[in-house]
Amino acid sequence: MSRSDRLFEVIQILRAARVPLRAEDIAAQLEVSKRTVYRDIAALQAMRTPVEGEAGIGYMLRKGYDLPPLNFDEEEIEALHVGLAMLMRTGDGALQQAAARVGRKICDVHASAEWLQVAPYGAPLDDPDNGCVSKALLRQAVRSAQKIRLSYLSLAEEQSERVLRPLALIYHIDCTLLAAWCELRGGFRHFRTDRMLAAELLDQRFAEEATLLRKLWLEQEAETFVFPT
Repeated sequence: MSRSDRLFEVIQILRAARVPLRAEDIAAQLEVSKRTVYRDIAALQAMRTPVEGEAGIGYMLRKGYDLPPLNFDEEEIEALHVGLAMLMRTGDGALQQAAARVGRKICDVHASAEWLQVAPYGAPLDDPDNGCVSKALLRQAVRSAQKIRLSYLSLAEEQSERVLRPLALIYHIDCTLLAAWCELRGGFRHFRTDRMLAAELLDQRFAEEATLLRKLWLEQEAETFVFPT
């Protein structure tokens, strides 16, 4: 989470609080250290955000301070609820946490749509502690046009080491695919995340080539996948 996103989250947490929140309470929700929360509170106060309180007592947002509301019609809200719920099927833990945060923000300013339910069954949750490659790391590589070194196990149970230029993630119901330019094969390839043994971000970037590569990949896969327009 970037610092600007975290500052926004601190404001949202304080907005929803009915009693003063200690730094450790905020830190637990954001999964950061208390020291980071103290720095963020100081930064918000320096920007004249009306955060009141002090260390050891707790913090609150002065009554009357608010952020601009989100303006969606009823069907747009329902679409957001369903779309966010369907992220549970991706097995992408970081996206699921982000979806939960977005859902809370929407519910703060709009009526809940709990009557819209989506079954959570889908791809297994990524768990880097058990040796699986984090989908968040793969998304970072795509976003920053950063090469990765991948250890991969094929369907034929053959292990290989490859350097990839990651281009996209495709979420299916039961698995997730990474689309990439494979330097070993000299072409576009798709890799199931549940068959990745290890992945390492490299210092090499390919930002100047990323747009063209993604365009060529989209043209090649236009009849295979459904892409938003």
